[in-house]
Amino acid sequence: MKRINIQVIINIFAIALSTIACSNNYTIKSELNKTCPIYPNYMGVTVPYNIAPLNMQTDSIESGFVRLYAKESNQMLYYKIKDHKVKFNKSEWHDLLEANKGEQIYVTFVNDKGEAYRDFIIKVANEPIDKYIAYRLIEPGFQQWSEMGLYQRDLESFKQSAIIENKNTDFSCMNCHSFGNRDANNMLFHVRSTDYAGTYIWIDGKMEKLNTKTPQTISALVYPSWHPSNKYIAFSVNDTKQTFYTGNPDKIEVFDYKSDVVVYDVEKHEMVTAPQLFSKAQFETFPTFSPDGKRLFFCSADSTQMPHNLDKVRYALCAIDFNPETREFGNKVDTIYKDIQKSATLPRVSPDGKYLLFTVGNYGNFHIWHKSSNLWLHDFATGKNTIARRWNSNDVESYHSWSSNSRWVVFSSRRDEGLHTRLYIGYIDEKGEMGRPFLLPQEDPSHNNRLMKSYNIPEFVKGKIDEKGYEVRNADKGIDLKFATDIPTDMTSGASAKN
Repeated sequence: MKRINIQVIINIFAIALSTIACSNNYTIKSELNKTCPIYPNYMGVTVPYNIAPLNMQTDSIESGFVRLYAKESNQMLYYKIKDHKVKFNKSEWHDLLEANKGEQIYVTFVNDKGEAYRDFIIKVANEPIDKYIAYRLIEPGFQQWSEMGLYQRDLESFKQSAIIENKNTDFSCMNCHSFGNRDANNMLFHVRSTDYAGTYIWIDGKMEKLNTKTPQTISALVYPSWHPSNKYIAFSVNDTKQTFYTGNPDKIEVFDYKSDVVVYDVEKHEMVTAPQLFSKAQFETFPTFSPDGKRLFFCSADSTQMPHNLDKVRYALCAIDFNPETREFGNKVDTIYKDIQKSATLPRVSPDGKYLLFTVGNYGNFHIWHKSSNLWLHDFATGKNTIARRWNSNDVESYHSWSSNSRWVVFSSRRDEGLHTRLYIGYIDEKGEMGRPFLLPQEDPSHNNRLMKSYNIPEFVKGKIDEKGYEVRNADKGIDLKFATDIPTDMTSGASAKN
């Protein structure tokens, strides 16, 4: 009996596929020396090999086909354009990217006349992305809201599932979801404005409800950051207000009258702080821990009359030592970034400890409303601060978070149409070189044009989050927090006077 030649079979199969392609009119007859405009604009982006298909649409072609070609593996796939849209087969897409890590995919759009537009490339990184991201979806409103919720998206597919929706909590506001080490079993979020109000926190999957307003603080706990040990969570406390513009491209302004920073001990249900974090002379906000848990980064500005001096407020990016064993803070505050003409907020350290990503605008700290807002990167090895040019646009770039392998950043942007925030994902290699970011892919590429909600607070998560509605609805009255030691009266209710 003769031995079967596997390579011969593969070649015959390839010829058969080619014949099928020709019979489906996947034939390029001529070339148009111009680019085919597409949405989303995925030209030249860098993607992880485990990302969902980058489905696209174009006004230039109603019917035709798209060719995906990988030179290194000599793979070629064809997909029909129908009603101006192309949707790739998920299994074939993943196989193609998996086989071409570190390489490029050439994409060619061809109209129904066989005329090919100039091809473009999609770069495939060697590193994967965390499987999930969590975010809030909310109308871009100002004073009122209707339906909102916290959701989780599977980045390897298009599946979105609810973590909790506010129809489960009498249509309350819910915000500031956060995860310890990107672990689905260690998370928290706040519920505001109804009988369900409180901070809901899960440690190793077990829930507690916290009542976080104390006589010494100006508000309940607000912006969180977990310690890498999951034993502590840093929070800001903020007296936040908003106002509106009539002749300014930034339609709304949000600002703090007062703000401080505390650290919550999850085992003892106590809070600790220090004069450098809880001062009447300063606005302190947006804390975040270093990956080793020995430094706490935060933003700080001189207190002033608000909102009269709002456009003069400039936040510096600062750091203070923290001892996880004793819960004590250092005496010295280091300045990471300070500019008399710019204001820094939202520091986030990469898990590998190499970089700190933050947001810079002209003034204030709610940069999600500021068109001047851009992402900046601090390199701990060199001490240099540089603008993340590859990731920024002419509109707002704001909230951001790192993937667990430090190679990917998800951030909010209003570059599409200036009103709704959308999620973009950017790549950074070990040398700090950035790739062109891409819009979160959707099964229907027109989805983001039709979605009348904004994405808010994107956070990477490594696992699937269980739905939380039942637990929240059936929570007990909650645990009251306290400070571990008395707070001196000259520290209490830090920040500024309103008059």
